[in-house]
Amino acid sequence: MAYTGSNSTREAVENTEKAEKIGVDACLSVVPYYNKPDQEGIYQHFKAVAECTSLPVIMYNIPGRVVVEMNWETIARLSQFKNIVGVKEASGKMDLVAQTISNAREGFYVWSGNDNDTFPIMALGGYGVIGVTTHLTGKQYKKMIDLILADKIQEAAAIHRQLVPLVNAMFSFPSPAPIKYALNQLGFRVGNPRLPLVPVDEVRNKKVADTIKELLKSNTIDLKA
Repeated sequence: MAYTGSNSTREAVENTEKAEKIGVDACLSVVPYYNKPDQEGIYQHFKAVAECTSLPVIMYNIPGRVVVEMNWETIARLSQFKNIVGVKEASGKMDLVAQTISNAREGFYVWSGNDNDTFPIMALGGYGVIGVTTHLTGKQYKKMIDLILADKIQEAAAIHRQLVPLVNAMFSFPSPAPIKYALNQLGFRVGNPRLPLVPVDEVRNKKVADTIKELLKSNTIDLKA
């Protein structure tokens, strides 16, 4: 899946067309940032993206970063485009999630875009997670999701509670610096974030670094395929 989003509709369309030409499987496109469009502007933006491609399109609703929120009515309206297959939902609003799941077309997927929201979104009928901490604990997330789907809510909740401190640590410093730091600590050479983000510094950010190291020791991290 390629990220093809932009606050310019023309650029988002061009990025999506280029992604399709090089053979990606799907694209992720964010709600336009900075420009602060209204709901009709958001609708027209994603309509243009959907109509320019045959690729599956996943919308990304993350108002904490883009300032504006795509409401459930707009999501449900956009779900009528068959190649808009779902939304990565990071508003943190479970009422919005519930209304989206209730009103979007059948077969439209809602993925959690906040790691700590995976449990409640799945409990509401969500489809999964597109996450950050999942780079470390993918097997635990899969087990939690499988338990929810099997109606074993208490067992799933126990895994959720176990994961919360690690998730919080991954967002205690501008992301994706903490997850890159953690993966580097485990021997995966993923490098540092690009400016304007800076890496976790073991001297300047000692508390963050120490917390991540301690949590890596205390959590069951299994990165084998």
